[in-house]
Amino acid sequence: MEKFETFTGVAAPMPAQNIDTDKVIPARFLKTIQRKGLGKNLFNDMRYNTDGSEKEDFILNQPAYRNSEVLVVGDNFGCGSSREHAPWALSGFGVKCLIGTDFADIFFNNSSKNGMLLIKLPQDIVDELMEDASLGANARLTVDLENQTITRPNGEVVKFDVDPHKKHCLINGLDDIGLTMANKKDIDGFEGKDDMSRPWMPSTAAK
Repeated sequence: MEKFETFTGVAAPMPAQNIDTDKVIPARFLKTIQRKGLGKNLFNDMRYNTDGSEKEDFILNQPAYRNSEVLVVGDNFGCGSSREHAPWALSGFGVKCLIGTDFADIFFNNSSKNGMLLIKLPQDIVDELMEDASLGANARLTVDLENQTITRPNGEVVKFDVDPHKKHCLINGLDDIGLTMANKKDIDGFEGKDDMSRPWMPSTAAK
């Protein structure tokens, strides 16, 4: 997993509430177990007509937002089924951060494990950032995870809270496997001692 670093990117406004994971990535695209390549299907039914042409009024099809790295979203984004393909599709499009008042729990956790930062803020602040995101090409926010700040286009700085464990994993690029492998020396040491104390039952690593 790539390390999450401070960046400045275009923010797109998506104020609709209860955008579920089937809207984020429809079920017919879930046949793959590959994390890459799903960006083209992000918001597929909202983004394309039945003939495959783009819907001009969809926010991410508009020239200013085609390369958006931040989404400012409505309440309960990511509700519905627990598909991990949803954060894969968002990440594949280039989204690094979502900002809203609340997110569905499973989606929230899946996103952080796939390198995306989800920020929860009070409604009045989200409303202000939603207005910023409506500025088109000028809708640029700077997200600094280390200092837990968002810098608005007008220079105002917004502070946000983040779980310390999620912050550590994102900054260091650690998914669940990476987090485990960070303790490889201790794991190997334990298995070595265990093998010596129970030679009749060698560890999996020794087999």
